[in-house]
Amino acid sequence: MTDYKDTLNLPRTDFPMRGNLARREPDMLRHWEASGLYQQIRTHCAGRPRFVLHDGPPYANGDIHIGHAVNKILKDIIVKSKTLSGYDAPYVPGWDCHGLPIELQVEKRLGKVGEQVDAHAFREACRRYAREQVDRQREDFKRLGVLGAWHDPYLTMDFHYEADIVRALARIIANGHLHRGAKPVYWSVGGASALAEAEVEYADKRSYAIDVRFASVDPEAFEQRCQAQGKGPISVVIWTTTPWTLPANRAVALHPELDYVLVELDLGQGPERLLLAEALLEEALSRYGTNQAREVGRCKGAQLEGLRLAHPFYEREVPIILGEHVTTEAGTGAVHTAPGHGVEDYVVGQRYGLEVDNPVDAQGRFVPGTPLFAGESVLEADAHVLEVLRERGALVHEERITHSYPHCWRTKTPLIFRATPQWFISMDQNGLRKAALEAIQTVQWLPEWGQARIEAMVASRPDWCVSRQRSWGVPIALFTHRSTGALHPDTPRLMEEAARRIEAQGIDAWFDLDPRELLGDEAGDYEKVTDTLDVWFDSGVSHACVLERREDLHLPAELYLEGSDQHRGWFQSSLLTAVAMRGAAPYREVLTHGFTVDAHGQKMSKSRGNVVAPQKVVNSLGADILRLWVAATDYSAEMAVSNEILTRMSDAYRRIRNTARFLLANLHGFDPAKDSLAPQNMVALDRWAVDEAYRLQETVVQAYDNYAFHHIFQKIHNFCATEMGGFYLDIIKDRQYTTPADGLPRRSAQSAMYHIIEALARWLAPILSFTAEEIWQAIPGPRQESVFLGTWYEGLFELDADAPLNHADWTRLIEVRDVVSKELERLRAVGEIGSSLDAEVDLYCDGAPHDLLERLGDELRFFLITSYARVYPLTQRPQQAAEATLTDGQMLAVAARPSTHPKCVRCWHHRQDVGSHPDHPQICARCYANIRGAGEQRRYA
Repeated sequence: MTDYKDTLNLPRTDFPMRGNLARREPDMLRHWEASGLYQQIRTHCAGRPRFVLHDGPPYANGDIHIGHAVNKILKDIIVKSKTLSGYDAPYVPGWDCHGLPIELQVEKRLGKVGEQVDAHAFREACRRYAREQVDRQREDFKRLGVLGAWHDPYLTMDFHYEADIVRALARIIANGHLHRGAKPVYWSVGGASALAEAEVEYADKRSYAIDVRFASVDPEAFEQRCQAQGKGPISVVIWTTTPWTLPANRAVALHPELDYVLVELDLGQGPERLLLAEALLEEALSRYGTNQAREVGRCKGAQLEGLRLAHPFYEREVPIILGEHVTTEAGTGAVHTAPGHGVEDYVVGQRYGLEVDNPVDAQGRFVPGTPLFAGESVLEADAHVLEVLRERGALVHEERITHSYPHCWRTKTPLIFRATPQWFISMDQNGLRKAALEAIQTVQWLPEWGQARIEAMVASRPDWCVSRQRSWGVPIALFTHRSTGALHPDTPRLMEEAARRIEAQGIDAWFDLDPRELLGDEAGDYEKVTDTLDVWFDSGVSHACVLERREDLHLPAELYLEGSDQHRGWFQSSLLTAVAMRGAAPYREVLTHGFTVDAHGQKMSKSRGNVVAPQKVVNSLGADILRLWVAATDYSAEMAVSNEILTRMSDAYRRIRNTARFLLANLHGFDPAKDSLAPQNMVALDRWAVDEAYRLQETVVQAYDNYAFHHIFQKIHNFCATEMGGFYLDIIKDRQYTTPADGLPRRSAQSAMYHIIEALARWLAPILSFTAEEIWQAIPGPRQESVFLGTWYEGLFELDADAPLNHADWTRLIEVRDVVSKELERLRAVGEIGSSLDAEVDLYCDGAPHDLLERLGDELRFFLITSYARVYPLTQRPQQAAEATLTDGQMLAVAARPSTHPKCVRCWHHRQDVGSHPDHPQICARCYANIRGAGEQRRYA
């Protein structure tokens, strides 16, 4: 038997079937870094319209987790796609470097400031620790394939950045948005510092819930206001879950419009009368274990304003006040009011001139001189408070409840509200809230619900407490008058002087500063502020410290992109500082992504054992698999990830990679400069394939522009699996392998595959960055060094109006092929044929389908991948033919059977003319023409 293998154009490529991504990707990263790819891109894109995605800085503490990976990959996809769309899209990564978590890590090594280590050495250790963390995280981010200015990121602890933070504060002060006051703020007992709202998270806490009597000082006046009868002492009952705040009580608040009832009952102390909200009466009495109560008076809350009550255990009278914050959701309808321990209490207390009493120190202990409780921790004092209430006969009821309670997001410890002198950015004293709400309207929020979310937060948020009592942070570089507390009249100049010193020496320049250096003889009249700024301020002013400062960026940024929790974090701190400084938002668009969960929707935690570490994924499956999962997942909701999900992504990846490999392998020997055919000279099927790619590219580019990456994955995967793998590539194998190497039929297919792989490499580049680069290097013809130096491929083309087959024709042909394939599958299932080439088919139809199929002539068999395909009028259909109705209503009948003709050993078609040439008795006439003659011609398939 003659071996015809050498006469076939068999596929050949160095592009391997197996990706081995975990092994190959690091080599590619090293090449990108050695060649300065990011800098090459910047040079190549110079002069283009600029698109700035501003990086929200992760915190420099601990290894990156899967949420970090999602965030950085999404940003990288956008930056790369914008570059391909013809923009100059720089990416400058950043890190948040100050704050409590770093302090806590350094304390573990060195001890507390002032006890085991001096502040200067402590800050230097914090700086070293943060830099170590930045270096570790940077390598992990780079391993994900993220391109950026890794050699020149922004760090909030860089001296010039620290100086610009001070300058940003100075601009906010100059615009009248800063004030100092003793308002209650979230206070971390574990961290011994004030916190901002964005640093608060909620977790379950086990607490005492108690009902407490506040006895009326003037029962007769109370009776008169309520038109009361009955007997026994009168008390207003409050309900609270923070018994430790009772020492600071200064009033009891009622809602002015609520109906209150005075009920007479006996709870073991003899007859007494208790005031309760009517809406909560039944619930309260059930809690007290009695239904033996009779109504002896009623009134609106407003009727009791000003009446005096006795504090339950101090020799102190407190007033009844009115507040709209009182609700009937739980409790008694009467709210214990301690202006030093609650924002709503503070606000209502200001209206009534109540004392802002805070008997709790920075460590969360009652200060010396606090009657009954001095020195006790507020986190442990509840039991003692209850004991005192019982002794005084003031405790009506007690129970333990589990409820959602604010915790420090860093130390994970319960928070308290504590009124201390702090610095605030005021929301209302100079119109910041109104201006911020107006600025929100100028931004495109993606998804759209993000706008309503941030509007609600800004509309209701309290003043922003920006001061912290920490060592590792940017100082609030101010001087205040020792007597009046007023800022020095030359504050702008002094802050600029401080900023210059910090720019040269870092934040120690302020802490080490002798006030006389700046104030001279005035130094004795002023105090140097040593509080530090909230770290949300540090990152929030990155628009001023980075976007305004760097020549490769600009303000406003086109896009901010972070997790959905940043509506209360970085999105908001950036908005408020930008509006406070220049009256406009720092971004044009804000895009949010959801959190990562496991396959069951559960939050990831080490205790559950469901954590997916990005480091483990890239070291086993490769970064491109992780990137593909990010792109394939709808990031607008929670993003489920597990080992099983990533395995499915590997399967999808293999389909895409195998498609690319087929295209590359069949471009062996193809020189696009001399072998490419013009569209009008190409086989109709190849023109169709390029048209499919042309239309898909329009969809893909639009989806990139709309940040709809999961649609891109679906479209490209379907293209590879269906249009290519399931149709086009299957059909052209015969033509590609068996026709003359430089003949038109083969060069036509190669031209189409060349256009498709050029486009496909670019479609994949933002998502499968390593694979796309590998494809790029394997495509024949001269090209730029990297796929990331290119733009979307412009060599695709549409089907012309004069194309041999138009869109309608292809739709009908594909439908016919599907019908035929079902019949062939039936023969295969019963063992009558192996491959489809073992079969012959006869098609019976009338009208347009008949004309179309007849027009293809003998090439119909190549389209159907059968050895023979013939077309007859529908009236000639045999009884056993399978029938189907096409979408245009036309009938199609198919009769398929095994071929009885001999099989050509070269092309595997069963043909009557096998052996027609005596010198080649094992091959068909077509193959003989392809190896000995001028070669066959193809027009359609």
